[in-house]
Amino acid sequence: MPSFDEVLKEAGEFGRFQKRVFFLLCQTGVTFSFLFASVVFLGQAPDNYWCRIPGAAELSERCGWTLEEERNFTVLPLRLGNGSSGGECERLDIAWDASVSCASLLVPYGNHSAGNLPLTPCRDNWVYEQPHSSIVSEYNLVCDNAWMLDLSQAILNLGFLAGAFTLGYAADRYGRILIYLLSCLGVGICGIIVAFAPNFTVFLIFRFLQGVFGKGTWMTCYVIVTEIVGSDQRIVGIVIQIFFTLGIMILPGIAYLVPTWQGIQLAISLPNFLFLLYYWVVPESPRWLLTRKKGEKALKIMHSIAKHNGKYLSPHYSEITISNEEVSNPSFLDLVRTPRMRRNTLILMYAWFTSALIYQGLVMRLGIVGGNLYLDFFISGAVELPAALLILVTIDRIGRRLPFAISNIVAGIACLITAFLPEDIPWLKTTVATLGRLGITMAFEIVYLVNTELYPTTLRNFGVSLCSSLCDLGGIIAPFLLFRLAAIWLELPLIIFSILAVICGLLVLLLPETKGISLPETVEDVEQLSSHFGKCGKKRKHQATNSYI
Repeated sequence: MPSFDEVLKEAGEFGRFQKRVFFLLCQTGVTFSFLFASVVFLGQAPDNYWCRIPGAAELSERCGWTLEEERNFTVLPLRLGNGSSGGECERLDIAWDASVSCASLLVPYGNHSAGNLPLTPCRDNWVYEQPHSSIVSEYNLVCDNAWMLDLSQAILNLGFLAGAFTLGYAADRYGRILIYLLSCLGVGICGIIVAFAPNFTVFLIFRFLQGVFGKGTWMTCYVIVTEIVGSDQRIVGIVIQIFFTLGIMILPGIAYLVPTWQGIQLAISLPNFLFLLYYWVVPESPRWLLTRKKGEKALKIMHSIAKHNGKYLSPHYSEITISNEEVSNPSFLDLVRTPRMRRNTLILMYAWFTSALIYQGLVMRLGIVGGNLYLDFFISGAVELPAALLILVTIDRIGRRLPFAISNIVAGIACLITAFLPEDIPWLKTTVATLGRLGITMAFEIVYLVNTELYPTTLRNFGVSLCSSLCDLGGIIAPFLLFRLAAIWLELPLIIFSILAVICGLLVLLLPETKGISLPETVEDVEQLSSHFGKCGKKRKHQATNSYI
């Protein structure tokens, strides 16, 4: 009886049906990038704000002041008494009550000289010229509360981490498309609640949940795409990354056109509801159905794929072979129980962690500059496009492993060179640092593909989700590592990035080459993979480990 890959070849490995499903699921990359990078625009620092003196609002109304006049009367004494204070994080330690007249504002200061005015830290009475422009002004994330903005992004990454474990497991047990649709629904609902959160605590709770469901949409759509195409077309997983980059480039346009953070939040969340329409056009992964002993449903989907592709399945394709490996609920032990599964898992976990840490570190390092935020963000996204193009050009010609290793090593060398370039040639430092970002972006995109190809069907979604959870850990650590080490020596983070990247480049050389290899169905298939392409490519077709449905 034919194997699944033989049936897929007959039905069309990348025909009209797969192209349609692929294009539809790629849109998930756009919305996920919105969620991933939205904090840059949701958390913009307000341009003008100050701490209001108690009673100032009533006095301002009584005196007929404009907001600008109230600010001048509030901040000017501070600047006279303490030139370094702009009134953002401290205020005069007085209260303007009914005894203060519009012409005698200095009476409450008593005998204090201009240089010895009583001050107190601001606790809550901040005034913003644009009070709803960002979550910073909405929830007073300024001064001593500024760390809460970093917390909001850390919470999102924690959501990604939780989603990798919970929804990765659920997709392997209950099905890819079911978890994908539920995740899309969850992202949309949580996004709406985030936009109208009455306080910062509610904001954090549902931002965490949005991260959980967001990770579910991204990882599950990626697995569906790679499981419905032939082995020679699995680079479509790289193309999905291009849509992520397109989302990065579109996001500043949305933020520029929408003036409030609530509007931005809704604009990036509501499109997820449209993905629920995929229920009628995107089928369950037939590979997954076979592993759950649902061969009739899998064959029905294969006939549908063949029909849409203008193909015809032979009459003897009434049954499809499937691994006789016992299907059980996946766990971490399944990923490390055998020697090569263990080696692959540990290397991939390190590769995910390193890619995320260096990628986000370099983005933050290059992004801490003045200028037009919207234009700079757009350009930073455009820099990533050549990475995907380079992968598409090389990955089918020379394989996965060598580009994976070279991209990490190039990123490491670029970071090292950047650290020791003199400051008086900033254009050269920026150029070399950009080369480092290009290299680590390539590594980041290749690890998605390689991770998917190195796990059997029964463990694929769980394995990808678990390994990629180290990406979220790297994302949480990156800002703390960058800024703390930079406080010691500005270039020290680059030295650490360089060491991590070069080690990763050497380690990935130990992974087996997967170019042109059928996706492994069982753990035994993975164990038979060799670091030599020729061996594993031929053994896969002569295995006698199959049973029949």
